[in-house]
Amino acid sequence: MHPRPKLFVSRCLGFEACRYNGAVIEDPLVAKLAGFCDVTTACPEKDTGLGVPRDPVRLARAGGGIRMIQPASGRDHTDAMTAFCAAKAAELAGTAPGSARPPEGLPAVDGAVLKSRSPSCGMKDVKVYRSTEPGAMADVGIGLFGQAVLSALGGAPVEDEGRLKNYTIREHFLSGLFARARFRAVAESGGPRELSEFQARHKLLFLAVNQASMRRLGRIAANLERHPFPAVLSEYGAELGTMFGSPAKPGGVINTALHAFGGFSERLSPLERKYFLDAVEEYRDERIPASALFTLLKAWAVRFEVRYLLDQVFLDPFPKELVEITDSGKGRDR
Repeated sequence: MHPRPKLFVSRCLGFEACRYNGAVIEDPLVAKLAGFCDVTTACPEKDTGLGVPRDPVRLARAGGGIRMIQPASGRDHTDAMTAFCAAKAAELAGTAPGSARPPEGLPAVDGAVLKSRSPSCGMKDVKVYRSTEPGAMADVGIGLFGQAVLSALGGAPVEDEGRLKNYTIREHFLSGLFARARFRAVAESGGPRELSEFQARHKLLFLAVNQASMRRLGRIAANLERHPFPAVLSEYGAELGTMFGSPAKPGGVINTALHAFGGFSERLSPLERKYFLDAVEEYRDERIPASALFTLLKAWAVRFEVRYLLDQVFLDPFPKELVEITDSGKGRDR
């Protein structure tokens, strides 16, 4: 049974018609996630007083900084947006006055899905104009609220709906999101034994994502220095953010999959072994997602009752209903 992550989502992604043009963007993955996560939403532009529909806003360099302006009206919306970002970021981080405080070292949510390229919510490839003058050239940057969310969540997975159409980015995001939710359960009601069990169950997943970080997490969980458990949780949570800061390299996934495969490969027929090794090459060539390899491995682990593998999150990192074989065609580049 998978936990229910706490997920923040830009409100226009299927929850309300609050885009500048009065539209709502229906996103299939976000719709599915709503069935498996506890979702909270916001629309920074609407929530700071801009109407629906509204004239678009843009980011532009002026006065030594970046301003949010509305060219049609000449209105400068920077101060209102900055105040909103600070308040909402504190809420998502779990540090807002009067808010329910999350466990030590954890934000109030396990991850976020933001609207791509939005001057408020965008986390990447947002147009930032070089001046407020008409016809000014634009560079790429980050939205004001997108920056606030990234800073507030301390390494928790944050993506936009456009990038999540790439299956490598999507599966990495989902793996990190559900790992954070499982860690939250340990932090809220567990102790040292539960943290050690968490580390053991995630060993192969962590090995595939970042071997050096996996080792650091193991040392933190072992707590040989006998630090107080809240301090251990805080350090572990910070390292978990580092762990999922970048996606697993294909070589790491392949090496971990082959390690798991070695547990029963001699009990398979030559044709079955060839089938799996061919699938590994398909993954290496970006023709299939990692979840296709995991499905094969789990089927054989069930068949041969390999309890160690069946207990590993690596083979089932997030609900199978969220597995998609479609892809944007953008490859593995983040």
